[in-house]
Amino acid sequence: MGRKADKPKVLALIPARSGSKRVKNKNIRSLGGKPLIVYTIEAALKAKLVDRVIVSTDSEKIAAIARKYGAEVPFLRPRGLAGSGSTELEFHQHALGWLSENEGYVPDLVVNLYPTTPFRKASTIDRAVKKMLAAPRVDSLRSIRKCSEHPYKMWKVKGEFAEPYVQKRDSQSHTLAYHQLEPVFIQNASIYITRPRVLSRYRSTIGKTVFAFEMSDEESVDINTPLDFFLAETLMARA
Repeated sequence: MGRKADKPKVLALIPARSGSKRVKNKNIRSLGGKPLIVYTIEAALKAKLVDRVIVSTDSEKIAAIARKYGAEVPFLRPRGLAGSGSTELEFHQHALGWLSENEGYVPDLVVNLYPTTPFRKASTIDRAVKKMLAAPRVDSLRSIRKCSEHPYKMWKVKGEFAEPYVQKRDSQSHTLAYHQLEPVFIQNASIYITRPRVLSRYRSTIGKTVFAFEMSDEESVDINTPLDFFLAETLMARA
C-alpha cells in the first residue's frame, strides 16, 4: 500500500447496511447526482492521515458502488450483524476480526464514518485523527455539535400531565432562555474514532476517556428522512 513502516495505521470504516426503515436504500439514494455513501468515501480517500478506506456492508449492491468509487470491500458483513438492532461494537469486532485473521492487519485507530453525513470534510477527519494520535492514552473521540434543543426544555408525558425530563430543584431552570443555560452537545454521527484495544478491554467503542470534537452545524447534517434529503439538496444548491 506504499505506507511507511513507522506511519500509524488509520482505518476509515464506513458502515452501510442495506436495511433502512425510514428511507429505502438510504445509503445509496442519489444526492446531488451521486449515491449518498460516495460523499463519505471521497472524504475518507482525501484525508491525508487515513491509509485504508473499508465499507462494511451486507449488500452486494452497496459493495459494488463502494468499490466503483475507490473503497475496499474485502468482506460482506453477516446479515445477523446488519439489522436495525445491530451495534457499533458488533460491526467493529467483525471488521477487525476479519482483517486480523485474513490479512494480519491491526490498525492503530479505527475512524468510524457514517455515510449519512455528506458535508463532512477530509480536513476535518484529519484534525480528528491528529488529535487522537497526539494522545495515545485517550480511548476514543466523538464528534459533536451544540444542541438546538436543551434537555431542561424536555418533558415526559404521563397521562394528561407533563413532568420534566431532567429534574431540577429550581423549577425556573425549565423557563430560562437558551443562552442562560449551560451549553450541551449531542453526538452527530459523523466522526467517531476508537482504538482496537478499547473494544476488547471495555467491550465498547467508547471506553472511559473520550475526546469531544465539536463540528459545525453544516458538517453535522445527518440524513435520515426524506426531508433531510431535501434540506441537503438545498444546501448543495446554495454552495
